[in-house]
Amino acid sequence: MTRRNDTRERVLRTAAGLFQRQGYNATGLNQVLAESRAPKGSLYFHFPEGKEQLAAEAVAIAGGELGERIAAAVAAAPGPADAVVGIGELLAHNLEQSGFHEGCPVATVALEAAGDSEPIRSACDAAYASWLRGLADYLRGHGVDDAEALADLVLSSLQGALLLARVRRDTGVIHSVTRRIGGLVADAARPKGSE
Repeated sequence: MTRRNDTRERVLRTAAGLFQRQGYNATGLNQVLAESRAPKGSLYFHFPEGKEQLAAEAVAIAGGELGERIAAAVAAAPGPADAVVGIGELLAHNLEQSGFHEGCPVATVALEAAGDSEPIRSACDAAYASWLRGLADYLRGHGVDDAEALADLVLSSLQGALLLARVRRDTGVIHSVTRRIGGLVADAARPKGSE
């Protein structure tokens, strides 16, 4: 027998994948139910506010998981430039593994639905804010004074590079952007003991 939480989790993960690949508007609730093999009544039982609630929660889960992988890549980096390159390598790898079908799990939904839905906008904002906070903290720890602004630059540049890479079906732009932005970030970092 399937537990209720298993069904909810399956629906959420299926929806997150569909939203990431197809976008918010192209993903129908019937498709989510069919691909998750969930009973029709389960959707509104678990997500009484419908597609908007499902999307907000799916973005929160997918954004949190990607955020954990970004944090691990940053933590493993010996310095700021390597941290930026590590994030780029993670994003490029994910894009290539999906056959260029899955870009950022937050951006796809944000572009379509965040302007019309406060719960979705809030979920997207929370995911991005978490990524930015982690990166800014790392940069600050490496002596970067304006860490928040540089984290914004890194994420904005990578989001644009990810979109171009998806359209071009070539991750070269991600690697090029991360090397250049990584250099800027490294230049902004003060060497240890120079304070």
